[in-house]
Amino acid sequence: MKNERVLTIALCIGICMLFAYAGSLFTPVAGSWYYTTLVKPPWNPPNWLFPPVWTVLFILMGVALSLVLDKGTEKKEVRQSTLLFGVQLFLNLGWSLSFFGFQSPLAGFIEILVLWAFIVATIISFAKVSKAAAICLVPYLLWVSFASFLNFVILRLNS
Repeated sequence: MKNERVLTIALCIGICMLFAYAGSLFTPVAGSWYYTTLVKPPWNPPNWLFPPVWTVLFILMGVALSLVLDKGTEKKEVRQSTLLFGVQLFLNLGWSLSFFGFQSPLAGFIEILVLWAFIVATIISFAKVSKAAAICLVPYLLWVSFASFLNFVILRLNS
């Protein structure tokens, strides 16, 4: 049973890290003309901060998913929670595609608002299954809240 639990955690983190990697494919490399030419607020975090923050958040997301799955996929609330989690995971990837891939702060802002709503819905759903899983997603919600505001300010500064 212990080995099965470790495997579930590893797979859940692995799935989340796969999405993190996929999103990074749209993220500009250092010195990229698109991101460097955008006007950003003075409180914009330094570029080096984003990879470690997102790595921690994706690991927490994987742990949260594993905690929900531990409750049994035969339960309706587990399946619903997992579906919401999957949607927000794709929306997370969609933000990278919108903001960086399409080079559109507007599309990114619209996408991140939808993502934010799905993160909230996922947290509420996870809380019904596992309070610990819901708590694991709170830092993610906080970071995406900050990122939403940052995206909005970048949109305004570059319009």
